[in-house]
Order: sequence, then C-alpha cells, then structure tokens
Amino acid sequence: MFAYPQISKTFLSRTEQLEDVRTFVAEAARQFGFADEGISNIILAVDEACTNIIKHAYQNAPDKEIEIRIVREKKTFEVRIFDQGKSFDPALLRNPDLKEFLAHHRRGGLGVYLMKKLVDDVEYHFVPGHTNEVRLKKYLPGL
Repeated sequence: MFAYPQISKTFLSRTEQLEDVRTFVAEAARQFGFADEGISNIILAVDEACTNIIKHAYQNAPDKEIEIRIVREKKTFEVRIFDQGKSFDPALLRNPDLKEFLAHHRRGGLGVYLMKKLVDDVEYHFVPGHTNEVRLKKYLPGL
C-alpha cells in the first residue's frame, strides 16, 4: 500500500505531457488498490482537468506548469491539480443537455460533466490572479 501521505510531480502545459500525467496517476491509483476500471475513470477525469487547464487556463501556452499532488485522506484517494492560469468558476457552468449535444454533433464542452461522472467528488478552489486547484476524489476500494 501507499507508504506516504502524498506525492507530487510537475508537468509542462503541453498535451504531449498528458501521457506522462496518466502514467503517474495510474501508478499511484494502483498502489491505492484500485482495479483497472477505477484507474481508467480516475485517469480520464485527470486528463479532462489537465486538458481544460492547458486549453483554457493557459490558452495553450506550452511553458506553464501543472502540479499534480496525490493525497490519501482517511477514505479517499485525491488528485489535486494546481495551475497559475486564468481562473474558472464552475458555478457559472450549466449541466449539458446531452440529447441536444448529440443531436447537433457538438465536440468538446463535456469535460466538467465527465469528471463529475467519473469520480466521487470534484471541487474547485481558486483565488483570481493566484493558484487554481481542482480536487478529484475517489473513495478508496473496500471502504
């Protein structure tokens, strides 16, 4: 099992780095006892969050940093993602109408919705002009 309360790693804001992000998170999730399906869900949620940071917070600037911390709380595996980009207030986002979305063959715009479906809890913490944080929480297996 995971020997310490948290690990972290910093990645550049490039889509080419997403494979390294996925590997980092998958290895940690496996150490926490998650099976393949749980790992896949966590990875997809993290991938969506990081892609949103790259595209929206950093507006595709390739030289910015995204820090990922993996933290064990009493009953949860948490992936905390930090950036210094443009802040995002999820309270301003509406839930998508999936029927309309599919009927119009739209692409993109489902990242936050998917994250909420793939993990047990999604939290945003931000101070405009400072650090943004997304917390993706998944209950530990067997608890």
